[in-house]
Amino acid sequence: MNAILEPRALLRRLFDAAIDSAQPAHHIQAFLPSAPRGRLIVIGAGKASAAMARAVEDHWPGPLSGLVVTRSGYAVDCQRIEIIEGSHPVPDASSLRAAVRIRDSVQGLGAEDLVLCLMSGGGSALLTMPLDGLALADKQALNRALLNSGASIGEMNCLRRHLSAIKGGRLAAACFPAKVVTLLISDVPGDDPTDIASGPTVADPTTCADALSILDRYRIELGPNVREILTSGRGESVKPTDPRLRGIKTHLIATPQMALEAAAALAHAHGVQPLILSDRLEGEARDVGKVLAAIALQVAARGQPLPAPCVLLSGGETTVTVHGDGRGGRNVEFLLSLGIALNGHPQIHAMAGDTDGVDGSAEIAGAYLAPDSLARARSQDISARASLARNDGHGFFGALGDSIVTGPTFTNVNDFRAILITG
Repeated sequence: MNAILEPRALLRRLFDAAIDSAQPAHHIQAFLPSAPRGRLIVIGAGKASAAMARAVEDHWPGPLSGLVVTRSGYAVDCQRIEIIEGSHPVPDASSLRAAVRIRDSVQGLGAEDLVLCLMSGGGSALLTMPLDGLALADKQALNRALLNSGASIGEMNCLRRHLSAIKGGRLAAACFPAKVVTLLISDVPGDDPTDIASGPTVADPTTCADALSILDRYRIELGPNVREILTSGRGESVKPTDPRLRGIKTHLIATPQMALEAAAALAHAHGVQPLILSDRLEGEARDVGKVLAAIALQVAARGQPLPAPCVLLSGGETTVTVHGDGRGGRNVEFLLSLGIALNGHPQIHAMAGDTDGVDGSAEIAGAYLAPDSLARARSQDISARASLARNDGHGFFGALGDSIVTGPTFTNVNDFRAILITG
């Protein structure tokens, strides 16, 4: 390992490399479509959508107009595309207004017009339009319940698609007969386009029955109007056989795997052997922490599956079933569980964070775990186990001065985890 870099500095560089690899400016130009005979309308939603819009403006020589909605604080200056800010992870009135305006902007287009749709993580909350019979308050209650339920992102988005007037392919149907090209930055395990921002321009093979089973599985209690929409089938989304979606083109321009590969290349350049475990780890954050701790301990004790110095890299999106009153979020919950299982092993350091700069609802990306983290916490009368029981990862690492704050990153390729075994 390069002697110049301490473990914390190296891990932070790997995290920064992962974020940089997913910047829209690096990828947009290669995926821009040919100029249409008619108009080009740009629409979009998500934490990266404003940066994506800026990249489109920088590389599109002809006329265009459009509107995208991004998370508050994630706007960038654009000249021809209007940028609106909304609330995340729980939608607000600005999210509803943005959704209505975006849908209205694609009404009445012709077959020679082109809609360029820019979607990234966060679009589900930022682009909110309840079906008839639902109110914004119903969607807000749904989001809050889902965030605390332990449901996977795929399950959350299945429910959202079937209770929305704009998701689940409905936005693409509203664009018909115009052509639609969608550029996606993936924040979901497996990169399924139907789950990125809940698939506004993508056909949805799931059903209302699937959504209803998720409500029942996690015992999510909502108003009777929600259940009626699902049981009656009124919430059915646009299916792959719908002729309005024929010919729609969808491109993934940045993914979690690309971010992990960028981090791996940098680790190798610093003399540390990287191992990408997976770009799609899911499950309870505390359970993932235990599993990855076992792998790290195997490396430290036996040099398997590779010898130290090495770094174990992984992405995906874990979940947290909230039982306590702490400040979250899933990456610091993972680190707390990892730290407890490692029990201060002197050769193992770790960093975990969300590439959008926000872990849970806090404006904190994640944290750094050192071999002495638990001991330093005990010196302040802070118990790692008690913090984990309260879902208070941010409180734990904040007290140690080990939180990672990036500010808005203008992208989102999900969680980043790196476990460094120094040997």
